[in-house]
Amino acid sequence: MAWVGNQTLIPHFILLGLFTHSLLHLFLVSIIMVMFLVALSGNGLMIFLINVDSCLHSPMYFFLSWLSLMDLMIISTIVPQMAVDFLLGGGFISFIDCGLQILFFLTLLGDEFFLLAFMAYDHYVAISNPPRYSVFMSRRVCWIMVAGSWLFGLVDGLIQAVFTLCFPYCSSQEIDHFFCEVPAVLKLACADTSLYETMIYVCCVLMLLLPFSVISASYLWILLAVLRMRSTEGRQKAFATCSSHMAVVSLFYGAAMITYMRPQAYHSSKQDKAVSAFYTMITPMLSPLIYSLRNKEVTGELRKLLGTCPCGRKQG
Repeated sequence: MAWVGNQTLIPHFILLGLFTHSLLHLFLVSIIMVMFLVALSGNGLMIFLINVDSCLHSPMYFFLSWLSLMDLMIISTIVPQMAVDFLLGGGFISFIDCGLQILFFLTLLGDEFFLLAFMAYDHYVAISNPPRYSVFMSRRVCWIMVAGSWLFGLVDGLIQAVFTLCFPYCSSQEIDHFFCEVPAVLKLACADTSLYETMIYVCCVLMLLLPFSVISASYLWILLAVLRMRSTEGRQKAFATCSSHMAVVSLFYGAAMITYMRPQAYHSSKQDKAVSAFYTMITPMLSPLIYSLRNKEVTGELRKLLGTCPCGRKQG
């Protein structure tokens, strides 16, 4: 529970949501539920294919399976609650549940930031130093990278969730958002949050720029390695390996930077909700589609799963 001034406790917040109860918005919610199902099935199928097929048991696909799991968890943290609030009305969320949503969401967000950086490093090693690839990207190293991404995300989520819930909250319980995102929740605080907002800003900049610097440096070295290649086929293969990852990085980091690298004074509820909808719903849906459509190994295994005969494909 949160204090309202110095008098009473509020047992819950009220999420105002993304939509009002109109026919148009009912249609939009239906589209979001379709996106949710596509994200669940796409990411779930990606995880299944990578785990059951030995041809996909390489570091690149190991990281991709974890990325799919994180995307699946991010969209599952947000969309079901939003849909229930829209259909049943009210939008009530308890103080504790709001804190847990902040914790889970920021942990998963931080995980994905660092995992995408490790995936870029994996591409760099694969393209720039193939003979040493199995040494630099051993199974043990891959597990350490995944554990590290979870650890960084968890620390960030815990810090922001605990400090956000420590503030007293005023009489207004209405969060102008469709989930408990820190900037939206802090607007209800009746204490001075400027120091904390500055701390969050610095923390988010570091959480974004550190992995983004690894990604940028990795792709700079990849570009230099590709320019030195004499084989056109080698260049095309390197481009195919990196293009899907670059597309996902652009979608995910672009939206996250708009949300978390702007000072609080420049936030507006409409912009925040639109950008948050992009990286909590659209990006998790598009990620498995981008990786599967541009990856011959994944599409090949998918055809096998669906029962398509390889010899029949050659004859066609």
